[in-house]
Amino acid sequence: MQHDSTRISPVFFVSKRRASLRPTGNTHAPENFAETLPTEMSAKIFGELDTGSLCSASQTCKLWHYIIEESDQVWRTQCLLVGAVCQREVDSDRRDGLSWKVTLVKNYTRSCLKKDWLRGRYSHVRSAEELIGRKMVPLDAETWGEILQAELDR
Repeated sequence: MQHDSTRISPVFFVSKRRASLRPTGNTHAPENFAETLPTEMSAKIFGELDTGSLCSASQTCKLWHYIIEESDQVWRTQCLLVGAVCQREVDSDRRDGLSWKVTLVKNYTRSCLKKDWLRGRYSHVRSAEELIGRKMVPLDAETWGEILQAELDR
């Protein structure tokens, strides 16, 4: 059977409201997927974004902003990635009752900084002037111990 490239292929959209079959060559403006899909599905899609893209997506439209802001699952996914580097801090904040979003915001910069230190980005810094313009945050004694051990292992 040969594929007929002139034929318009149908696309199936599913939502809580309706299921419809529309040709992909439709001249109408495309619908916002978040308007078409159930909120849980949209949140799952947003959960696949990295933190920077997620923040940008939340500024796209009011619906996207609402879904992203209100979805604990979206923030949990991002926070678990940060937790891979800052597990103690994430665990402590969650025990203190902070939401996934607040925990992520609180620990995101810390996790980026800690990753940089552990990778040796600052291994050859000779003075504080070399760190001007770099975002720094306080790190606990255990984290400094990990960083010093990484430096000794290099």
